[in-house]
Amino acid sequence: MAFGLSVLLGFVVWGVIAARYIWPALRGRRREEALRPLLLLHAFRFVGLAFVVPGVVSPDLPAAFARPAAYGDLATCLLALLGIATLGSRLGTVIVWIFNSVGTVDLLNAFYRADRAGVGEAPGLQAAAYFIPTVLVPLLLVTHALVFRILLKPASVEVRHD
Repeated sequence: MAFGLSVLLGFVVWGVIAARYIWPALRGRRREEALRPLLLLHAFRFVGLAFVVPGVVSPDLPAAFARPAAYGDLATCLLALLGIATLGSRLGTVIVWIFNSVGTVDLLNAFYRADRAGVGEAPGLQAAAYFIPTVLVPLLLVTHALVFRILLKPASVEVRHD
């Protein structure tokens, strides 16, 4: 119960922060300028490797959850870095679409696998990594939504509209 409530409140708080502070700061920027800070945030997705580091999480944390979560985050981190390196080009736009799709599916898949493995019922299995699904994942999913919103705007138009 407390774990689920923590995740839910993470979404509420990050949603408010995104609506009041992040989106207003990004919406008037050109696409590349608006995407860059969001991609930089996701470049920290290597933190998800904590799920496979002995001593950081319980050795009883189900590998069916831990490995896909860790390596999905690593792949998303690398795609974010590649997106940053290619921003402003057609290839960069394609890479950012791939990054955002892979990253979003990765996080949703991690929630699904965690639920199937009972991680939410025994959140202590995450040990020091407990902050990842309760604080970071809500932020990451909220910012994935912002990236989709920016990508769906025509590149030649500022993302200022609404």
